[in-house]
Amino acid sequence: MTQSATRFVSPLTFQALSGNPVATDLLDADAENAMGHINLARWADVLLIAPATANMLAKCSHGLADDLVSTIYLAAMCPVYMAPAMNQAMWHKTVTQENVHNLVRHGVTLIGPEQGAQACGETGFGRMSEPSEICDFLVSRLRKPSSELVQEAPVKSSLQGKKVLVSAGPTREALDPVRYITNRSSGKMGYALAQAALQAGAQVTLVTGPVALAPPADIEIVAVESAEQMGNEILARAESFDIYIGAAAIADYSPVITQTEKIKKQATEMVITLKKTKDVLAEVAQLPHRPFTVGFSAETHDLEHYAQDKLHRKKLDMIAANWVGKEQGGFESVQNELHVFWCNGQKVLAMADKNDIAVQLIDLIAERMHEKNTT
Repeated sequence: MTQSATRFVSPLTFQALSGNPVATDLLDADAENAMGHINLARWADVLLIAPATANMLAKCSHGLADDLVSTIYLAAMCPVYMAPAMNQAMWHKTVTQENVHNLVRHGVTLIGPEQGAQACGETGFGRMSEPSEICDFLVSRLRKPSSELVQEAPVKSSLQGKKVLVSAGPTREALDPVRYITNRSSGKMGYALAQAALQAGAQVTLVTGPVALAPPADIEIVAVESAEQMGNEILARAESFDIYIGAAAIADYSPVITQTEKIKKQATEMVITLKKTKDVLAEVAQLPHRPFTVGFSAETHDLEHYAQDKLHRKKLDMIAANWVGKEQGGFESVQNELHVFWCNGQKVLAMADKNDIAVQLIDLIAERMHEKNTT
């Protein structure tokens, strides 16, 4: 037990209920050779940390060892499981999700958290899985042959073992070797979603238009420029992915003719003929082996009407709509607010940093996909 845990329930209570000694001190002179943490780590067949607070996740993620629990974690050579428990805002915090990603990458298996009422009075992801569920999960894992043990996170909010394809940024439709038609998309929302999916345990591929953003680590990057290039790359991959998130602002129209030489400033007026580009999102949703398909809708008016129309007309699983052209959120901003719609449901993700919004949306996508797969 950590010192904080002993303030909730005394070690004596646990000892009486379990019939086993309870260790609390890192430097225990009574332990054999004063190396109790090593002895405990070697003794265990499985290490379970429950509840795993945000503080404990951070310690273990960064290799800190200032108490008995975190020290045993570092010394353990057996499978490690953690059952996170914290306020929903703490769970969604970008730094917490980064710590979770690091732990999963280091081989830790997460059990939970679940969505529900919390001690603070709020509701959301962060509630510890029920002890019976934790025990059932551990028992089921221990019954498997060691060759079948895979580090997976059996959580509704997790995408462990899933493949996620994300598109981000604008496209450029060339007029001549110098000029092009584009839009105001910065790619920040798409990049944040790719990072959030990675932190949730997914294998992520990001198809990106031209942006001024550093490519995320541990993510496959496919750089494109035009709408045609982006469409080709997405459609060539989509059927091999579990989820497609179309966050890119793909141009709706492209010039019929691209001049091979720079257009000179001569005529008083000039007419440019445009042709409609491929509807990539709709084509992904119509694939024979389609992924769970999530679209985006940037609107200046009648947001719900246009988003709902796009959701049903293109046969999407989910659509995330946001206002553009306002003082907060939208293109080029570090913040955003999303109105998320699906068949017979909706949810508003209030204005927040795009990284935080991305984590919330990834959780919602995982939840909806889980419900769809089990219906």
